Amino acid sequence: MDQAGSYFSTTIPLSTAKATTPGAHEPDVPDVKPTPLKRVVSGAALKGLLAGSPSFQAKTPSKEDTEFRAYTHSEIARDAATIKNSVVMHLTATFLRTPDSMDSGHAYLASAFSVRDRLLQRWNLTNEYHDKVGAKRVYYMSLEFLVGRTFDNALLALQLRDQYAGVLGDVGFRLEDIIDEERDAALGNGGLGRLAACYVDSLACMNYPGWGYGLRYRYGMFQQQIINGYQVEAPDCWLDSPNPWEFPRPDVTYPIKFYGHLERDAHASHRYNWVSDVVYDAMAFDMPVPGYGTANVGNVRLWSCKTNGLFDLNKFNAGDYRGATGGQVAAQILTDVLYPNDNTNEGKELRLRQEYLFCSATLQDIMARFKRTGRPLSELPELAAIQLNDTHPTLGIPELMRILLDEERLEWDAAWAITTRTFAFTNHTVLPEAMERWPVPMMDRILPRHMGIIYDINLFFLQGVEQKFPGDRELLRNISIIEESNPQQVRMAYLACVGSHRVNGVAAIHSDIIKRSIFHDFVRVLGEDRFVNKTNGVAPRRWMNQCNPAMSDLITEVVGDRSWVSDLAKLRALEGRVADDAFRRRWWAAKQGNKQRLADYIL
Repeated sequence: MDQAGSYFSTTIPLSTAKATTPGAHEPDVPDVKPTPLKRVVSGAALKGLLAGSPSFQAKTPSKEDTEFRAYTHSEIARDAATIKNSVVMHLTATFLRTPDSMDSGHAYLASAFSVRDRLLQRWNLTNEYHDKVGAKRVYYMSLEFLVGRTFDNALLALQLRDQYAGVLGDVGFRLEDIIDEERDAALGNGGLGRLAACYVDSLACMNYPGWGYGLRYRYGMFQQQIINGYQVEAPDCWLDSPNPWEFPRPDVTYPIKFYGHLERDAHASHRYNWVSDVVYDAMAFDMPVPGYGTANVGNVRLWSCKTNGLFDLNKFNAGDYRGATGGQVAAQILTDVLYPNDNTNEGKELRLRQEYLFCSATLQDIMARFKRTGRPLSELPELAAIQLNDTHPTLGIPELMRILLDEERLEWDAAWAITTRTFAFTNHTVLPEAMERWPVPMMDRILPRHMGIIYDINLFFLQGVEQKFPGDRELLRNISIIEESNPQQVRMAYLACVGSHRVNGVAAIHSDIIKRSIFHDFVRVLGEDRFVNKTNGVAPRRWMNQCNPAMSDLITEVVGDRSWVSDLAKLRALEGRVADDAFRRRWWAAKQGNKQRLADYIL
């Protein structure tokens, strides 16, 4: 807003600097629908519900049990007998197996659940400690997390590989065969997901309080089959078997709205009530991320979509079976597939709704955790750092603004200051044609409130640029978040740049290219210090230590201990062996031996 109190500049085209919020009109009278109960209630809770009480909660313990507390704060014994008892207990009690009815699949599941028990204690203690000290958390938002297989990685982190190998040997299995039973988590299909997985692994290993946020895809990858010489894609049904590494959180669900209309607040022109009958629930599933050589355990929280109304019993009883379950199907497909094909309008809308569900559930969860601290909203950036991995999570910026403006009732300037101090953005592309865009009419229809907020962000941003560079119309067109095409498009990378306090590339040369090309004008407007470089790497715990044990043993021999696994700077010690012919031959043999193992496995 300018000093005169007007939302409009006299020099910026109104089509670009539009500040009015689309979709606002008089409220319609909603249909009355029954509200399904999420649990059975009786007694006092039932009386309160019938009397119109807005909510009811499960009872909490009336006192603390010291033995329970002591158990949660103690480490499970690491001896072979304790490990074997745990594995056998899961075989018999969890999976109902006997020595005559189990196979390698059951042995894997029992061993994985046994390892999971150990991670759980560390996980709870980690979160308890971070809450107690008021730690600032890093939240890494990514549509992909290519985490790979967790069992072997967890054994490495807990340094219990040899112990479990011995126990499994006692019951007749090789550890390598048991590891091979695990299905890869189909939560990504490329470098973006592998980068995200390496980041959350490093956060855990370096004792940072970090969380990843993503979506729980049912078919996130595909199986490649060759039929009559042609590649054919088949779904990878990775969730058909029990997944020991995820924890359903039915108590952590958030409503996600789509479509609808807006009602302007009578007391604040920038505040709206978003009314919609299309409301789904995003339910959390947590995946622990063990840290190597530390008790710290990180977390990846994944969202799965479901209808909050279950299914329509009246339609079902009337014989309309498709109509009764239509809401369930519409919700489920939002998190069925990673990157729905967007060659059709239906596919584009599905992908936009998928990205918004991801962003809205994540921001609601972060805000709920922050509000439990009791600190003022102005201190959100002191407790939360949100990193956007590419443009897919960029809707988190207008979503946080919506929460701060409409739900927390902050003024625009205060909400925008909090938002820009909280977000940072990792850009992955250097091609303008590959940058994510959304048609304005589509976003206006699906997310009317967010489209209005984006218009306002663009207006105030361009007003500031106009004051700094008066009369430069070309510059305004080049950096506008709204692209003047037919139809207009929302340029998500531009929104991420404007709404973040830091923007980084993923390698020195890449960071330099984006500053000289796609973000050249933003460097001029926002300043070069906003654009930094963060070189991507790999997790040495997995890609060096696990992939080639023989080479890892050589590194340990030179360094003197295994501390290099968490501190790669110690690899400089290898430079002292460059002229050592005998060592070079051993190094070559270790690498060549691993290549031969791979060839033998493939052939």
